[in-house]
Amino acid sequence: MKIDSTQFTMVLCCGAMMCLAISTNLPPVFLTTFGETFGGNEGLSGEQLGRIPAILFMAMVFGIVMTGPLADRWGAKLFVLSGLGWIILGLGMLGGATNYALLLLAVGLMGFGAANLEVVLSPIIAAVRPHRRASALNRLHLFYCVGAVGTVMVGAAALHAHVSWRLICLIMMTLPILICCGFVLIRPPALTQENAPQIPFSSLIRRPFLYAAALAILLGGATEVGLVQWLPAFAERGLGYSKAVSGTALAVFSVAMATGRFVTARIVHHTGIFPILIGSCIASVLLVGIAAFCSIAPIALLACVCIGFSVASLWPSTLAVAADHIPRGGASMFAVLAATGNIGCVAMPWLIGFLAERTDLKYGIFATGLCPLILVFIFMGMRYMDKRHQLYNSPSTMLLIKIIGACCMTSTASDIPCL
Repeated sequence: MKIDSTQFTMVLCCGAMMCLAISTNLPPVFLTTFGETFGGNEGLSGEQLGRIPAILFMAMVFGIVMTGPLADRWGAKLFVLSGLGWIILGLGMLGGATNYALLLLAVGLMGFGAANLEVVLSPIIAAVRPHRRASALNRLHLFYCVGAVGTVMVGAAALHAHVSWRLICLIMMTLPILICCGFVLIRPPALTQENAPQIPFSSLIRRPFLYAAALAILLGGATEVGLVQWLPAFAERGLGYSKAVSGTALAVFSVAMATGRFVTARIVHHTGIFPILIGSCIASVLLVGIAAFCSIAPIALLACVCIGFSVASLWPSTLAVAADHIPRGGASMFAVLAATGNIGCVAMPWLIGFLAERTDLKYGIFATGLCPLILVFIFMGMRYMDKRHQLYNSPSTMLLIKIIGACCMTSTASDIPCL
């Protein structure tokens, strides 16, 4: 018997988002442990350790590029199930890996599965809640933060209690298995509006709004991940805190981000999405400045944590704005946005490290503030484009256009001489 419940679909998508968080956050937790396990007496080199997240990212990019067009053709359910399946297989292989090559293969499978989920979960939720996309997508991405915090806490507890990391990998398979079984029972909605054909990709990439949204999500992802990657190091090297405090600050950052997405989901119907986005960017610029240059370490660290709250809505809300403006974009549109967002997620941590090596880490952190500063003007432009689009497509405007067209046709017909 098939279950066709909107609420059940949303719950499963939130659980799948937690599975995505497990696949991307579990390898970094055990990175040094991998070095000791697979590197012999000398351990894995820095370059070999660096390959692990690099393989994860490359597999995600490859998976995103592949999934978008195929999901529009074959439907979202197949790729949700395949994404969860790849994550389950990757976790199993990771737990049973006997050498470095199998470790890389397992991480690659997890990254590919995460990419499948990244592309299809957001359009499913946008289709389930077409009139409340911003709220629904912020709520969906809230569970990425929940999954990330849970994964880090479980991994840290396992390391502290000397529990085998292999056992943790196998235990982590439980959630994706359960979510996969749940998705077998449902029929997700079509990824575009009912009775409306999807926009061809060749037409989609000619939409100026898509490029604005892609640039916005690139800068939003850069702001978020740049700080996530460098917050522990900045707290330790720049502010003088211990490793324990630095790690705790990162967990609190994720909690603040989850809180920000929850608050956005609750208030967006009353405020509108663009005031939230512009206000979040302005707050982020101010907080980054305080974090980088405040001489009082507790205040600087508090500012770092609060940035998690201010940047929380940038990624999911940009997806929602794009889906509202281009409702027939399908999974291909979400794939384009996810791919550009991940480019920002890679570029900004590298840029911060580049500046830190040549100047000081605080200047690298401060450079992150340029992203939300530019985003203020991008979101202002997107708001203008969106208002113009809504005005042109409003019922009154369409009626006026039809009346003018009918008058023109009548006038033209009256000017034709009788034979």
